[in-house]
Amino acid sequence: MLFFTQCFGAVLDLIHLRFQHYKAKRVFSAAGQLVCVVNPTHSLKYAPTRCAAAQTSTEQGVLPPCHHHEAVHDPQLVPCTCPLFSCPWEGHLEVVVSHLRQTHRINILQGAEIVFLATDMHLPAPTDWIIMHSCLGHQFLLVLRKQEKYEGHPQFFATMMLIGTPTQADNFTYRLELNRNQRRLKWEATPRSVLECVDSVISDGDCLVLNTSLAQLFSDNGSLAIGIAITTSKVHNAEDEM
Repeated sequence: MLFFTQCFGAVLDLIHLRFQHYKAKRVFSAAGQLVCVVNPTHSLKYAPTRCAAAQTSTEQGVLPPCHHHEAVHDPQLVPCTCPLFSCPWEGHLEVVVSHLRQTHRINILQGAEIVFLATDMHLPAPTDWIIMHSCLGHQFLLVLRKQEKYEGHPQFFATMMLIGTPTQADNFTYRLELNRNQRRLKWEATPRSVLECVDSVISDGDCLVLNTSLAQLFSDNGSLAIGIAITTSKVHNAEDEM
């Protein structure tokens, strides 16, 4: 009976996932876009991350504690860019993608235009939805977070981060689009580098920000579909124009 119950629960989850995927495909199939159904992660470790702790210590004029046996920090090492957990991992940019996929099981979707379908938007904050997007020879990290910036007033924050340097990020433009019930909302910006903290991007408001009522206008039975498109920016060199 226990085996049957577990199998039956897994089948129901699969049916629910297929149904969500079918609804998204029905809406966006005309545009030929790939759909990725993303389930929420309600983090139990929303302790201050190392980058946030370091920033707070610097503002207070206090340097982070130094361990006697700790070697000099390699400036080429990048801390874990996954905002869901306070992960102690560090590594080079070249292995960030493999760490996110193997350790945090982050899905990756390929294509110039995709649809990010976040489920269970009603869950209490803080909650994250996250995927990786492979496009134009680079990997991007899309983070959607439900967070109370003011107590009792949860908001949704969506941003795109390039798994690369800030100089590389300046070469791209990303667009997030919500489209439902004859309403359309677009956000277009240059992606930030994963070398910057996701928390800082959200706290600065340099991303798509939705309050609860606005998110409900574009949601469908608790799911929010966000169209994503990434293009290369047209950068003109002043010396070439002379």
